[in-house]
Amino acid sequence: MTAEIAATLGNLPAEPNSFVGRERDIAELAQLLGDVRALTLCGPGGIGKTRLALRLACEIVPGFPDGAWLVELADTTDPALLPRRIATALGVREEPDRPLAETLADALRPRALLLILDTCEHVVDACAALVHQLLAGCPGLRLIATSREPLRVRGETVWRVPPLAVPDGPAAGDPAGHEAIRLFVERAAAARPGFTLADANSSAVASLCRTLDGMPLAIELAAARVRALSIEQIAGRLGDRFRLLASGDRTAPPRQQTLRAAVDWSYELLTGPEQTLLRRLSVFTGWNLEMAEQVCADEVIPAGQVLDLLVALIDKSLVTLDGELDGDARYRLLDTIREYAADRLAASGEQEAVRLRHRDYLVNLVDSVVARAFVRGDPPWPVRVALYRRVEAERGNFDAALGLCLERGEAAEGLHLCSALRSPWIAYGDVGEGAGWFDRFFALAGPPVPGQLRARALMHRAELAFEQQDYPMTARSAQAGLELCQAGGGQGAAIGLRMLALTTMRAGRADEALAQAGAAAAAAARDGDDWEEGLALSVRATVLARMGQLTEAERAYQVALDVLRDNNGWGVAQALSGSGGVARARGDHAAAMRHFTAALELYRAIGARPEIARCLAGIGWLAMAQGDTALAAGSLAESLRLSLATGQRLAIARGLQAAAALAAARGELPKAARLAGAELALLEAIGHRRSRSARSQADQLLGLARRELGEPAVSALLAAGRALSPYAAVREATDAAAPDLAPAGPESPPWPARPGTARSGTARPGTARPGLPGASVLTAREREIAALIARGLSNRGIAGELVISPATAARHVANIFTKLGLRSRAQVAAWVAERQAREQG
Repeated sequence: MTAEIAATLGNLPAEPNSFVGRERDIAELAQLLGDVRALTLCGPGGIGKTRLALRLACEIVPGFPDGAWLVELADTTDPALLPRRIATALGVREEPDRPLAETLADALRPRALLLILDTCEHVVDACAALVHQLLAGCPGLRLIATSREPLRVRGETVWRVPPLAVPDGPAAGDPAGHEAIRLFVERAAAARPGFTLADANSSAVASLCRTLDGMPLAIELAAARVRALSIEQIAGRLGDRFRLLASGDRTAPPRQQTLRAAVDWSYELLTGPEQTLLRRLSVFTGWNLEMAEQVCADEVIPAGQVLDLLVALIDKSLVTLDGELDGDARYRLLDTIREYAADRLAASGEQEAVRLRHRDYLVNLVDSVVARAFVRGDPPWPVRVALYRRVEAERGNFDAALGLCLERGEAAEGLHLCSALRSPWIAYGDVGEGAGWFDRFFALAGPPVPGQLRARALMHRAELAFEQQDYPMTARSAQAGLELCQAGGGQGAAIGLRMLALTTMRAGRADEALAQAGAAAAAAARDGDDWEEGLALSVRATVLARMGQLTEAERAYQVALDVLRDNNGWGVAQALSGSGGVARARGDHAAAMRHFTAALELYRAIGARPEIARCLAGIGWLAMAQGDTALAAGSLAESLRLSLATGQRLAIARGLQAAAALAAARGELPKAARLAGAELALLEAIGHRRSRSARSQADQLLGLARRELGEPAVSALLAAGRALSPYAAVREATDAAAPDLAPAGPESPPWPARPGTARSGTARPGTARPGLPGASVLTAREREIAALIARGLSNRGIAGELVISPATAARHVANIFTKLGLRSRAQVAAWVAERQAREQG
């Protein structure tokens, strides 16, 4: 039989419009059906299961002498009628006094055909039983089912239908590689003849398709709106996507005419307990089983039922498995599903209770787990590392808990959380955001915060201010906290004394700083706090090094190491890093390299990027001194990228200084001069002066450049360096070839001016770390919000831009941090910039 004749057999409908994309999916599925007999295409409503099944059938029907047959089951309300629907489609007549399923099996036994059962989820048990019977008795039968959950029959292969491919950044050039954009453009052109993709609208189209999760139904519904709205208007109204996408093809099944109908169809097929669990899961940005059992269980859903219900939601394509963390599976909701579930939770009347349980769980996690990782205790370092990772995984959930405390005006609870989280914020470079949370809770009116809790919070706020190089704020907060602490008996005073020692050292009063550091160590020893005692001893060593007493400093670092060695890898790394600096100052490069390398290993274990950057910078300088320019280049490049990602502007400036020195060593004097100009601009912006040794080195570099290139050329190069944006300067320093990631606009100087007060939670220059996750881990809405973060918008600004509540915006932002493994808005901005650069490349 010829392919042309085979193609005429069956009842496949003509496609109503062109099929767009999924070429690789179809090729993979066609090959798969050569090896398996039953294939179930699973996915949420609107993902395009039916169209994919029909296109696949059209492609492979020549291989079936008896053709391909579609049986639509969406309107089959009685499972007992299922055999009759299939028999009617295939032309099989019912026999008296004989089960129709047996007659159907006998009729199909000699035939080689492809059977497509479309929309099985509401009659899934009946489908499973009949499919099992037919496959067992009909060797020439191949079957494709579409369902929101698997049939779970022997021999079934489940294939989860993915969203259409969307660009990571704004569409550029030929959009043919992006299936979602191709679909939108084609359907928009049908709705408004003459519509085309152009430079003026490509970015908005890409953003819209990302916001819609690459979901075909949603994209087609949005494309229909171009009859009356611009792309920008459509994108701007997607904050309430269910209302905007509320009309579609009148000839389509009702469940496919609106986005809400598609999700409603899935929701209504759930059992009551499944619906309840789905609603409650919307409070999470991501979760594991234990979290779901603790937060979502009650008298309605006992904890022992949560696992089975969760598995059912995964099977029904409503919950997504999101990898593992230290042996625990992690889960999340697609953005569209989460918004829908959150709406249902609000309407159920149980939203406040579930959010409070979620908040209380996070508070307990802080007390029982986070404190073990970041405060003194017994766990060995490997256990602490796992706890660090857990903190990072729950970052979005912590932000949600903080947000609830803020909404409820609970300053004490909020400051308790902030104090517990201040060490992770420091370790991961999130000091601006942490400072912002502290300040918002300090500003709350309401019941007074207990004195000792407020004292700790003030001293912890001082730690964040110091990391921001806001030394006046550091001193004020530390002093205020210390006074409250001493008024309450003095327990915990070591932190305030340590922070005062650091600010006093910065002010040039070394002797006073040395006394304060000693007092901090003594106070910690009285409290039995080995962790804080070791950190205070490290500060004392740092002051000694600043005084030029290198031998004494080296001994002091060793004393700190002896106190910290057992389980405080963070403190050990800090002492090792300080020892490396002392060894370098003494000219012992081999010892310095050993210390920096050992510290780097500890910092890498927990992903403490600001500290990793500092160690890498030290290694880079050492490698330069030893003539290893390759090691120097690699270390300095990674250091600069990490400093940019965490918004450490002083570290960026110092990295540019090192990169300029390396360029000069390589004979690249024009590059060295440009980088020197960029360094100067940044130092001026943050109000920082070069040290005496740094000025001497810069003078030598520029003197050499002037002799070789001439004064006019060097002046022009310095001016060009001053005009570079942060991203461009780091790009040039690291020999990156991508276009400028974020050119400065008229209201955004190349280097942000020094603020009068520390900024909290604002976007900072950033870049992506190697191996950043791809955009596929984010939903379309999250990718859109990431782009707004990159523009510098706050959560409130994002809410205004997308017409959503600030709380919803905050949940999205928290989810982005968690999924990408990033820790600040600057890092998100850098991630967006890198993706855009790749897209444009």
